[in-house]
Amino acid sequence: MSPTFPLLDSTLPLLARGYRWAPGLIRRHGGGPAVRTRLMGRPALLLHGPEAVDFFYDEHHVLRHGALPGPVLDTLFGRGAVHTLDGALHRGRKSLFVSLLMADGAVDSLVALAGKHWLRAAEDWRGREVVLFDEAAAVLAGAVCAWAGVPVTEEGARRLAEDCTAMVDGFATAGPRHWKARRARARQEAALAGAVEAVRAAAGPARGGPGVLDAVAGGPGVLDAVAGHRDCDGRLLDPRTAAVELLNILRPTVAVAWFTAFAAHALHRTPRLRAELRTGGAPYARAFAHEVRRFYPFVPFVGGLAARDLRFGPEQVPEGTLVLLDVHGHHRDPGLWTDPHRFDPLRFLGREPGPAELIPQGGGDARTGHRCPGEDITVGLLAALVPALAGLDADVPEQDLRIPLDRIPTRPRSGFVLSVPAGR
Repeated sequence: MSPTFPLLDSTLPLLARGYRWAPGLIRRHGGGPAVRTRLMGRPALLLHGPEAVDFFYDEHHVLRHGALPGPVLDTLFGRGAVHTLDGALHRGRKSLFVSLLMADGAVDSLVALAGKHWLRAAEDWRGREVVLFDEAAAVLAGAVCAWAGVPVTEEGARRLAEDCTAMVDGFATAGPRHWKARRARARQEAALAGAVEAVRAAAGPARGGPGVLDAVAGGPGVLDAVAGHRDCDGRLLDPRTAAVELLNILRPTVAVAWFTAFAAHALHRTPRLRAELRTGGAPYARAFAHEVRRFYPFVPFVGGLAARDLRFGPEQVPEGTLVLLDVHGHHRDPGLWTDPHRFDPLRFLGREPGPAELIPQGGGDARTGHRCPGEDITVGLLAALVPALAGLDADVPEQDLRIPLDRIPTRPRSGFVLSVPAGR
């Protein structure tokens, strides 16, 4: 007998409750590992817990093709993106990202560039108030473009930062934010498709003109690699799809601005952490980065489609069922974390989290599955920026630092304003 799913759709409660929706639904159904619901008119099974992470990230269980709604593709990921692929096609496309983002020295080279861009920007902040979220996004955009070999001026890097943050900010909503995200994606896809075509026409690396921020000699040649990538059918990606995948390297890097603003929030709320960062060195900074990714809300849940008729424990999962994995609730579960509502970097000091433990960028194996291959870059960037942020000579003026949980994605309402003195 097929399982019965509720007739009442949960889409409106999700939009109203935001990050609270999935954990609340699980709690109201006794805290078990699976709850049947209905979302966007489709039968859905919401999963929770480490066993659910292993189940969800097994591609024999859950497929991505057809799972992401059109509005999400048209804002966040892009049509034809690696996130929408399965099987051999996914593994072939994923190998491109693994070769670029997980290569020896990739993290270190990008982190070094981000450090240079941060120092340059921090000098420019002197004597004025700045919104940290916006400034961090611009720093990250400039650094990742230099690292990837994408020719861009300082003004172009800021426009890219604004467009990338718009894509993330507008994917989970209707109205002006969503349409701004669509326009931002269309604008950047067109620009980057042109860059791909220029590389192919020149049959060599892209060359930046005057105003390019940094030389990329010795860099990983990301633009060149994407332009030259062939899928498992032996064909080059069409320019638009190549632009989509290039954006799937640039956009997540810029999105580290969310974590940077959250890190500032943690330092402001608990000032003693600044001293601990100074004395704890690189290991403590890395643990701090992990704790920011656990404690602060970013991804509420992820979804896919059941590949065939399955069972998850006692639950039947019919083929085609929308399968959701609760990410936010996973990171706040007292059964998985000691005192989960306390920000405590020491929980990660001296150890790396397991593949089903900390999942803001997915679970499982980043080299073969759907876990983000840029996770090490995110952690490396954040671990470098947090000490720089803690050492910044700046005041925090009165502002609205609330982090609304009914808004996806969320961040401090003010973007975290800093007042940087001119001469001290």
